[in-house]
Amino acid sequence: MIDLSPLLHAPGAHTLVYTDPAFPEQPLLLHSARPHRYDTGTPIVIVHHGVGRNGRDYRDYWLRMVDAAGILAIAIEFTEQAFPDYLWYHFGNRHDQSGKPNPREQWTYGIDDRLFAALRDQGLTRRERYGLFGHSAGGQFVHRMLSFGYRERVTVAVSANAGTYAMPTLDIAWPFGLGETELDADTLRPLLEFPLTVMTGTNDTKTTGRYFPKGPRSMRQGAHRHERAHNYVRSGHAAAEMLSTRCAWTVIDVPDVGHDGERMSIAAAPLVAAALHASEAG
Repeated sequence: MIDLSPLLHAPGAHTLVYTDPAFPEQPLLLHSARPHRYDTGTPIVIVHHGVGRNGRDYRDYWLRMVDAAGILAIAIEFTEQAFPDYLWYHFGNRHDQSGKPNPREQWTYGIDDRLFAALRDQGLTRRERYGLFGHSAGGQFVHRMLSFGYRERVTVAVSANAGTYAMPTLDIAWPFGLGETELDADTLRPLLEFPLTVMTGTNDTKTTGRYFPKGPRSMRQGAHRHERAHNYVRSGHAAAEMLSTRCAWTVIDVPDVGHDGERMSIAAAPLVAAALHASEAG
């Protein structure tokens, strides 16, 4: 087991090479932002970078906020060398190049829970649950991860400026919906009842960028990322009504912000910190 204590040994920024048990030949980088006041009761948020695989940058965005927020942030970096394409990250290695499903134990969606469990096993936290934040490709990772469970240990989750979504319907095939998977109506209900927050910059409307998903299945979700975020949450509420349950999803517009991981992190931090501290008080 890799010793995770170097992430926490002093206030400030730290980086550690980490190997998840399911991927022993594919190292990750963990970038931590430790507040000056830290003990095993300090809340933890796991942060997911965008398509640039720039976990260090995302750690640095949160580093400026961890003291005021009273939280520890750990950004997981999926390097291109170890996890070379979008199937590993955006879509969690849930299927291979041919579309054939991989066994659940090979999904990268399980990495967050195992990392948090390791922090607990090593006595570095006594918290029972953690927070999640993902921007752009990381926003895709976060909401798709939650779609297939992995929610038991999560108190609060923010998916920000995602390019595409796994729409909460069985009528659209994975990865743009949840059809042709093991999910059914009974497993959709707890997903819809989970308090997912979707954040979207009101200026995230550009469609000319290299990484903007513009294939036909992507474009059916909306003309740009801002519209797609609202359509995703709207679809969640419609699905909940059809299933006679409630939808706890919310969408938050961040005014005058485009596809900007730093500014979206700044907007998300107070919400994430408040939910994490409230869960401890409860």
